[in-house]
Amino acid sequence: MTEGAETAPEVPILAAPADGVPDIVDTPAGLSELVQRFADGTGPVAVDTERAQGYRYSARAYLLQFRREGAGTALLDPVPLVPDPGLATLQAALDDAEWIIHAASQDLPCLVDAGLVPRRLFDTELAARLLGYPRVALGTLAEQLLGVRLLKEHSAADWSVRPLPTEWLSYAALDVELLMELRDILLEQLRAAGKEEWARQEFAYLVQQAMVPVVPRVDPWRRTSGIHVVRSTRGLAVVRELWTVRDTLARQLDKAPGRLLGDEAIATIATGIKEGSPVPDGRALQAIPRFNRREAKRYRQTWLEAIQRAMSLPTTELPPLYLPSEGPPPPRTWSSRDPAAAARWEAVRPVVTDLAASLELPVENLIPPDPLRRFLWAPVGLDEQSVRTQLADLGVRAWQLDLVAPPVATALAAL
Repeated sequence: MTEGAETAPEVPILAAPADGVPDIVDTPAGLSELVQRFADGTGPVAVDTERAQGYRYSARAYLLQFRREGAGTALLDPVPLVPDPGLATLQAALDDAEWIIHAASQDLPCLVDAGLVPRRLFDTELAARLLGYPRVALGTLAEQLLGVRLLKEHSAADWSVRPLPTEWLSYAALDVELLMELRDILLEQLRAAGKEEWARQEFAYLVQQAMVPVVPRVDPWRRTSGIHVVRSTRGLAVVRELWTVRDTLARQLDKAPGRLLGDEAIATIATGIKEGSPVPDGRALQAIPRFNRREAKRYRQTWLEAIQRAMSLPTTELPPLYLPSEGPPPPRTWSSRDPAAAARWEAVRPVVTDLAASLELPVENLIPPDPLRRFLWAPVGLDEQSVRTQLADLGVRAWQLDLVAPPVATALAAL
C-alpha cells in the first residue's frame, strides 16, 4: 500500500436479529397469539419464505417470516397449520398492510399456496431494478444503502428438516429485519426519480400474475437439460419415459427429481440411441457415472423398465423431434423467414434500447421481450394506437405503453 493511502472501512456484519431469535410458531394457539400481535401492529409488514428447492418435489414454503412495527419478528412453520387450521386469520390480520417482499416473484407462489395474498405489495428487488441498480440482491442493497452486511450462507439449505438449527432461524429472521428500512429508502428514490407510479403498477401486476392458475406445459420432459444433443425420435422416447417415471417417483417420495436421477444421465443414455439400436442393459447404465449414484442405483430396475418401454414403442408412438412453435421464431432468423418482420425488428430494437438507457432501466423492465417480439412478428396495425392496443393485449403495462408506444410507432412509420 502506498504511503497515505486509506483503506475502505469494513462494512459491519449484521450477525443476529435485534430482538433475538423468536421461537417458531407451529401450533394453533401460537398462531392465534401471532395473529393478534400483528393485527395490533402498524405500518407495512416485511415478509419472506424459505423453501427446500433442490431437496423436495414440492415448492411449498417450509418457513414463513414476518416483521411489523409494534409486533416484532415472527417465524411461522406452515407445515402443521396448512390446510388445517389454515392461515385465514393471519391473512385477515395483514389485509390492511402493504407487504414488503424482496424478489416477490419467487415468494408469491408459495404464499398463495399457503392462502396468503398481499392486497398491496412493495418488491424491494424490483424497485431497485426500476431505479437502475446494477446489482439487486438483498445483501448487496443492504450493504450499499444501509451500510451492513447480511450473511447468506443458508439460502440453499434444506428448510424441510426438523428441527431447524438455531443459526438457520437467525438467518431467516435477519431476512426481514431490514426490509422496512430498505423499502423507505427505495420509495423515496422512486419518488425523486418520478418512478413511483411505474413501481405501483409493476407490484400490482406481480400480485395479479401470482393468482393466475399455472397452465401445465406441453411435454414438460422436453425441458430436460442436455436434450438438445438427442437427435433421434427413439432417443427422445427414452428421455420421455425416464423423465415421466422419475417425476412420478419424485412426487410420491416428495424428493427433488434431480436427487433421484440427474438430467445429464437421462440425456447421456438417450444420446446414443437411434432406430434399431440395441436396448441398453444394466451394464450400459453402469458405464454412466450418474446412474451409479446411491439414489439412482436404488431404482436401477425402474430406469431399465422405462428404457425398455421406450425401445419397444411402435414408430407411430414416438415423439416428434420438434414441437410447433407457439410464438415467433428467434429474431436472428427473421431476415430469411420474413424480411419485413426483420426490418421492423431492426428499426425498433435500438429505439427501445436507447430509451431504456436514458431512463436508467433494464430493457426487459421497460418492455418485456416476448410481447415486443410477438407484436413485431405479426402486427395488425402500425400506428400509435394500434401499437398501444396490441402490446396491452399482450400484457404490457400502462406506464410502459406511455413510454414505448410513441417512439415505436414513429420508428415503424419511417420504414
